[in-house]
Amino acid sequence: MLTFTNLCIRRGPRVLIDECTLTIHRGHKVGITGANGTGKTTLFHLILGNLAPDSGDFDMPANLVVSHVAQEVKATDRNAVDFVIDGDQELRQLENRLEQTGDDGIKQAEIHSAIEVAGGYTAKARASTLLNGLGFSTEQLTQPVNSFSGGWRMRLNLAQALMCRSDVLLLDEPTNHLDLDAVIWLEIWLKNYDGTLLLISHDREFLDNVVSEIAHVEHQSMKLYTGNYSAFERLRAEHLSVQQSAYVKQQRDIAHMSDFVRRFKAKATKAKQAQSRVKALERLELIAPAHVDSQFKFSFKEPDKLPDPLLRIKAASVGYDGTALLEKIKLELHNDARIGLLGPNGAGKSTLIKMLAGELEALSGEFQFAKDVNIAYFAQHQLDQLNVSDTPLDHLQKLDEKASESELRNFLGGFGFQGDRVFDKVAPFSGGEKARLVLAMLVYQRPNLLLLDEPSNHLDIEMRHALTVAIQEFNGGIVLISHDRHLLKMACDTLLLVHDGRVEEFDGDIDSYPNWLQNRDKPGASNSSATPAAGAKSDKDRKRQEAENRKRLAPLKKEIDSLEKQIDRLQEKQLALQEQLADESIYTEENKDQLKDLLWKQAELTKSLEAAEEEWMEKADLFEQRSKAI
Repeated sequence: MLTFTNLCIRRGPRVLIDECTLTIHRGHKVGITGANGTGKTTLFHLILGNLAPDSGDFDMPANLVVSHVAQEVKATDRNAVDFVIDGDQELRQLENRLEQTGDDGIKQAEIHSAIEVAGGYTAKARASTLLNGLGFSTEQLTQPVNSFSGGWRMRLNLAQALMCRSDVLLLDEPTNHLDLDAVIWLEIWLKNYDGTLLLISHDREFLDNVVSEIAHVEHQSMKLYTGNYSAFERLRAEHLSVQQSAYVKQQRDIAHMSDFVRRFKAKATKAKQAQSRVKALERLELIAPAHVDSQFKFSFKEPDKLPDPLLRIKAASVGYDGTALLEKIKLELHNDARIGLLGPNGAGKSTLIKMLAGELEALSGEFQFAKDVNIAYFAQHQLDQLNVSDTPLDHLQKLDEKASESELRNFLGGFGFQGDRVFDKVAPFSGGEKARLVLAMLVYQRPNLLLLDEPSNHLDIEMRHALTVAIQEFNGGIVLISHDRHLLKMACDTLLLVHDGRVEEFDGDIDSYPNWLQNRDKPGASNSSATPAAGAKSDKDRKRQEAENRKRLAPLKKEIDSLEKQIDRLQEKQLALQEQLADESIYTEENKDQLKDLLWKQAELTKSLEAAEEEWMEKADLFEQRSKAI
């Protein structure tokens, strides 16, 4: 049992947690949430005994074994399995005692018995299971620790922490260096863990599936909520919804998304996106107030051009050093594509997205970009390519020398760089701050194709929420790799499975992917993600027919797109007029003629807008009818 009584923790003069009183009971699984910098990791240091409370008390039984993930891995030539077994300190102590007993047979027997009770004779198998679950191959188990990269060393640290037979397990963002397969494995492992778990995570799906309580840190306090993250978010939303500002923001967001659904639900080419907004709208009504105080708010600007398709790939292969990792890739990426990539670790998801981004040349096949395609590619290595001596403002000014400083500062504010933060050097930035800056730079360039490889790494829940909303509203194509299942659910309409050297459509949703992982290696299981229906056309014929259908509908689609742009322009003019008419000074006697002119313009504008919307509805209805007929 962990007990906090009137706890106060400071970082220098800054109070992180003040007058906190709560109890975490034995065997409970608790998610620790809150914005970055609120004191979550500092709380772990307190539990580990690395710091003392500034006031108040923290108590836990003295005999509890506490395990946590080390933040650094010392370079060592110790092999991976032995390094992980080191996490079971009690076992290692027994083994050391055994070596020091000499010829005393009685003591040796006692220690052998203790080792057996401690699971010492199954330790290698347990360590191997942990490593396999976290994505290590059988060959890697005997490789030295210093042969692994930084991300893989963090996985070794995590395995070592799980190896410890602990009473209390502290995990701080354990999914940051994992792919989706490893996240799913860890989720199952933690569900079966019978100790007390304290989990800091910004992955809402992971929290939902693992924890039964949420300890939320904000405004220098920590409050315990019963239930998983979604339950907490609903409760917090109910508390915040009493605030008028929360209500106004929520209604504005709902109206925006409802308008999109109203305009595009009948449009065949936008049907998936409209349905995505419907689903998001259902959740928005519950969660929007919970994010009312978020410092993150941004959106992608309308692309300058939106060609269709954005790119075509036919019979392509891609790999490294002349050896193909993926073969026979066939993909036509349209400007309304919402694609999520799934597949086992090392199957080639990042390789595929590098090829799409033009960073990796195809080994063979046909590869064609649209003339006006504008790609925004996010990958973790780009964080290291930021100029550490520059500021966030410097980075944006290099992209647009003509933009004013105030415009760029306002833009950066939506990504959490507010006030003088825009003048801070990048060098000391955290991973999350660097990720936000890279995203800001990509968003600013008006892309029409987003290629995102684990964009949510290092981002807190509020920034992930802002990113999800921005992606939903983005007008262009998206290809996404993410271990954040909530982001995949909310952003993607189509899932492609990358496995066994192939890229094919996944016949299922993200919730069925864990079942595919579990069954893929079973005897008799099909390696294919989908079973073709009897009598269905071949993939080749179907794709050709779809292309011909799009060609026939292209002129009508062009008319509809033109009307949409016209409607957007008229709505902007209408909004500008409404702002002018909201000015009280316009209703004075001396401005009478100006008022008449504005009212006349408003009437004409309303007529034009109604006519354009009516024509759009007719064209959209005709498009849908012809699409069904085809």
